[in-house]
Amino acid sequence: MSKSTDSIEQLARQVSTALEAGDLAAIGELLDPNVRWGSPGDPSPPCQTREQVLSWYERGHAAGATARVSGTAVVGDKILVGLVVAGTTDRQERGGRALAWLVLSLRDGRVVDIAGFDGRQEALAWAGGG
Repeated sequence: MSKSTDSIEQLARQVSTALEAGDLAAIGELLDPNVRWGSPGDPSPPCQTREQVLSWYERGHAAGATARVSGTAVVGDKILVGLVVAGTTDRQERGGRALAWLVLSLRDGRVVDIAGFDGRQEALAWAGGG
């Protein structure tokens, strides 16, 4: 395994730990100041800074949303994160819990882009692994 792959694997573990704990300080440390989060390819995503992403997480937590990490995988230079999400209106309409997938793009050891997906295959294809 190359040093680069080792670094991405380590970052994937840190992402998993921070998300699982809901630790906003730890999540913030992993994000680039100008991280973007939204639908794949959205030229103007709803979150365009670290503060906006952390505020989104904070609002969701305050509203009762929870997310449990179901797994992470390194796909090239990206991290695929599986989540079991509960406590949101959308998830309740789907039977209480639902899987969600994030593709995290990296630069200089930080997350610079987060794309959200409902399906693993779609997320994997976006990450370049399928």
